[in-house]
Amino acid sequence: MEIELTPQQVQEQDIFRAFVSEEIAPYADQYDQDECTPDEVIKKLAEIGYLGAIIPKEHGGQGMDAITFGLLCEEIGRGSASLLSLLTVHGMVCQAILKWGSASQKASWLPKLATGEAIGAFGLTEPNIGSDAKNVESTALYSNNSYVLTGEKKWISFGQLANLFLIIAQCDGKPSAFLVERNTPGFSTAPITGLLGFRSAMLAKVHLNKCQVPEENLVGKVGFGFSHVAGAALDHGRYCVGWGCLGLAQACLNACLSYTSERKQFGSFLKGHQLIQQMIAEMITNIKAARLLCYHAGYLKDKGDPSLIMETSIAKYFASRMVSKVADDAVQIHGANGCSSDYPVQRYLRDAKIMEIIEGSTQMQQIIIAKSGYHSFALEKRKARQKEKT
Repeated sequence: MEIELTPQQVQEQDIFRAFVSEEIAPYADQYDQDECTPDEVIKKLAEIGYLGAIIPKEHGGQGMDAITFGLLCEEIGRGSASLLSLLTVHGMVCQAILKWGSASQKASWLPKLATGEAIGAFGLTEPNIGSDAKNVESTALYSNNSYVLTGEKKWISFGQLANLFLIIAQCDGKPSAFLVERNTPGFSTAPITGLLGFRSAMLAKVHLNKCQVPEENLVGKVGFGFSHVAGAALDHGRYCVGWGCLGLAQACLNACLSYTSERKQFGSFLKGHQLIQQMIAEMITNIKAARLLCYHAGYLKDKGDPSLIMETSIAKYFASRMVSKVADDAVQIHGANGCSSDYPVQRYLRDAKIMEIIEGSTQMQQIIIAKSGYHSFALEKRKARQKEKT
């Protein structure tokens, strides 16, 4: 199977790359130190249409195909993994509404999300609940044509500034999804700072103190919260992260190619040493392998192939492990300089580790992929038996 970008996709890729190189990459280290993404950066993303990348044109978005959107995630990830997380969680809210939202929810929120008038955040993780997401402790009680939400969410990317939250809570013991606006009485957020990575992703704790939301803010049906709504959102999130890992790994590789071409040890440039060449070769090979997995996931996504969910998990799993190794080697190649804030590879390493945790940890992806393998094996055995009988 030949994998080749269309002329339009190549053109879009060049535009994405130029935007990131001019508007994001030069300032990402400062944002990381400040632990903040300036409002004007988000406004630029909105003005150029990137916040509405996956939203259909009839709702005011760009209607990008999956590969083009992946290329955008790759370039944003190259410039700033923290900013990529905005594209990720904002897109997760968009995807959940697109897939499971009512006609009125789509009409009301998608145009606002497309223009940046509304910034979305995804409220699933809690202080006591991470990977066991279907057992969230937040509750939603139905009363007088509304739902009353109580609980706490944690590690919410861009929770400090988002104004529309997709919250997963238990309703009659069934995980359910709700759209909650920031100005809802009883709703508040608190910043989370001092993180290892994603320092400018403006993470927050979310407090829900008997927040009353109208019944039309329920997304899908009661009980659909994790298996359907969050599932659609997380699949989108894994897709974004997989492509973002590519961009972050490419940034590591570019930094190493530049550094080893300028730095001398033992009378010769670092690039002339065989052990350095080995590390560079492994970087290049693993990045290319991850890119093919991401292309394949995007191809299936555009086709609407049911296997896209598993292939997206595989792409995210491989790419996130890959970028952790690439970033670790990048710091090693830079030596003591790699531990200094004068060089971005220290930020790349910190951000790369987060990639293995968000939108389903490495271990959760391993469980999902292995179970799928056993399921496929059982199906093949069943088919073989049926064939023998006939």
